[in-house]
Amino acid sequence: MEFRQLHYAIQIANERNFSRAAEKLHIAQPSLSQQLSKLEKELGVLLFKRSTNSVELTHAGDVFVKKAQQIIDMTDQLRREMEDIADMRKGRLVVGSLPMTGAHVLPHVLPAFREAYPNIEIVLIEETTRQLEQLTASGGTDVSLLSLPLVEPSLAYLPVIEEGICLAVPPDHPLAQPQYRDKEISVALLKDEPFVLLKKGQGFRLIAHDLCAAAGFDPRVVFESANIDTVQALVAAGMGVAFLPKMVTRSDWQGPAPVYLKLEGSPTRTLVIAYRKGRYLSNAAEAFISTFRSTIAKIGMGK
Repeated sequence: MEFRQLHYAIQIANERNFSRAAEKLHIAQPSLSQQLSKLEKELGVLLFKRSTNSVELTHAGDVFVKKAQQIIDMTDQLRREMEDIADMRKGRLVVGSLPMTGAHVLPHVLPAFREAYPNIEIVLIEETTRQLEQLTASGGTDVSLLSLPLVEPSLAYLPVIEEGICLAVPPDHPLAQPQYRDKEISVALLKDEPFVLLKKGQGFRLIAHDLCAAAGFDPRVVFESANIDTVQALVAAGMGVAFLPKMVTRSDWQGPAPVYLKLEGSPTRTLVIAYRKGRYLSNAAEAFISTFRSTIAKIGMGK
């Protein structure tokens, strides 16, 4: 059994498709199929049931993939411990991030980290909240920047930013009038408003739903987007209202701009650095967390 075959089996299990798995592994599909057949012949069991439209794990395959992931994780952690012994003269850190949050936070943090630790390679992975939680739980990232609440129970986390949430309304909305600019707006007043939300799978969408639920209603969603700037642009165009984390609010709009208002009760969201419970946090990961916290404190980001 070859170590690379463990990677191959895990990737096939993740993708449930030979073509996609081969593409992710950067090898030809026939070569991948050949390696899997060789592995199954050596083990004497069938790991995957193949059909025209699907690839499914057998019972033996499920056991094999779980054990293979443990072996790879242990090997990876051993490598990281040896790198730590080398006093961080070299190393690699895989950081996961939500696109919306990463775009506003990481441009401050990553340059500071690179300056302090120039020999540590940073690999950045951006995914939706649910995908990123699953990736972090499976060891696909060393640490990930996520927002509470976390759904995946196998994750531990360290809070790093508590950030205010505001309301964005169109410039011609009744609440955009001067007399409301310095007032705190009750979420209950928005019961009949059309909402522009991020698409499902994004953590901030759940926060928006929770704010409405606490006020006794479900938001009437008229538009969805995967991009927070698109959400703001739609609000500015008069298509609805939206909740926004304060870090994404802008003052550089060309043309109509949304009006940002305070919310009653000053709701917040908590950003955390998450990692799999029991996972060895390398010196590089600890240094990243420390750099993250010191950089955020320096620029005054948060509530």
